[in-house]
Amino acid sequence: MNTLLRWLNVVSLLAVLVVNWLATALPINGKTTGQISAMFPVPITPAPYAFSIWGLIYALLIVFVIVQFVPRARDAEEITSIGPWFIVSCFFNISWILLWQYLYITSSVFAMLGLLLSLAAVYWNTHKQGWSSDPLIRWGVQIPFSIYLGWITIAAIVNIAVALYAVGWKPFGLSETAWTMLLILIAFLVAVAVGLRFRDPAYVLVAVWALIAVGVANKGEAPIVYTAWAAAVLLFIFSIGLIANNRSHNGKFKLHS
Repeated sequence: MNTLLRWLNVVSLLAVLVVNWLATALPINGKTTGQISAMFPVPITPAPYAFSIWGLIYALLIVFVIVQFVPRARDAEEITSIGPWFIVSCFFNISWILLWQYLYITSSVFAMLGLLLSLAAVYWNTHKQGWSSDPLIRWGVQIPFSIYLGWITIAAIVNIAVALYAVGWKPFGLSETAWTMLLILIAFLVAVAVGLRFRDPAYVLVAVWALIAVGVANKGEAPIVYTAWAAAVLLFIFSIGLIANNRSHNGKFKLHS
């Protein structure tokens, strides 16, 4: 990754932070992001407190853009292989905010999917060799994108559900409860698949966080609560197993033995 790309990463992240701040501070188009979400009450939406994870995500991304300049880390493959994908993800992040704030809900799905795919590219390039033995790379590059992708995976599922609600379509003729339980199952299976492939407890724990919050948001709907919390418990146990497995490989969190 050349110096120009590193600085473009910084500028792109700053743009994301500013636009996200404006979405709440102004707010853009007169409503906050959360107020717009409340206009589309789909049960798969986590309880409001869950969205505080954005503070952690952005803090970790700030760490990432700093780490990419550290002499010992800047030539690491986990950084150089990112290429322009982080910048692309920032573009889609901003696009999503603007589309959402102006109530282009269906169009926002495409921005969300663009964000998901660009982050998946970053994730693949930073994790394809397994967990780095260098703590600076592991905590400053790999884990930030594990958590970010984990949350955007959930956000994409929610965004699609909101868009379908907005156009009045009932998927497959399912009841709201059955549809929500199906979405929980999808989130669970994706977390298991990524966790197994990349031995990534951080990604899995984000799903745990989200599913607990889905249960909290639906405390009057026992089937949804039990499904969400059962999935969260199973994923938590799974994540503990991943941590133990990673540590058993000389504490280096390697993907492959």
